[in-house]
Amino acid sequence: MSTDPLPPAPLRDVAQNPEATARYLAAMQRTLLDIEKNLQTLAVETRLHCRGLHVDGDRWYHARMRALPVEKALQDVLKHVNGLSKGLEKTAYKRNAFADEVKKLPGKRREKELEKQRKKNPKQLQVAPNPTQEGAQGQNSGYSVPTSIYDLGSRESA
Repeated sequence: MSTDPLPPAPLRDVAQNPEATARYLAAMQRTLLDIEKNLQTLAVETRLHCRGLHVDGDRWYHARMRALPVEKALQDVLKHVNGLSKGLEKTAYKRNAFADEVKKLPGKRREKELEKQRKKNPKQLQVAPNPTQEGAQGQNSGYSVPTSIYDLGSRESA
C-alpha cells in the first residue's frame, strides 16, 4: 500500500514540474495548430462549395447569402481555436514565471527580515572628525581651499 495521501492522477507529475508543463502545453498547441490548419482548409472548401451551389430561380447573390452563416460559424470556430492556442502559450509562460518567483521567495523573505532588523536597530552614526584636527594633520589630502581658475599653479584646467 502506498504512503501517498492522494490517489494517483495522470497529470500530477506534469503539473508539479514547470518544464514538463511547458512540454505538455507545447504538444497540445501543436495539435491545435494542426487542427486549425485543417479547419482553414475546410472553411475554404466549404465556402467554394456553398457559394457555387445555385438553385433554379436564384438571383446571383442568393447562394452567397445562404453560405454566409456557414462561413461565419467556421470562422468563429477558427477564432476560438486560435484563442486556445494563444492561451496555452500564455499559460506555459505564466507557469514558468510562477516557478521562478517561488524559487526567489526565500531570498526575498530573508532580505525583508534583514531590512526589518536594520530598521529596528539602526547602526550608530560615526561622528565626523573635527575639521581643526584635519588641518593639523596635513595640507596635502587632495583637497585645498578654493582657488581661482587663473591661479591653478601646477594643475591643469579641465
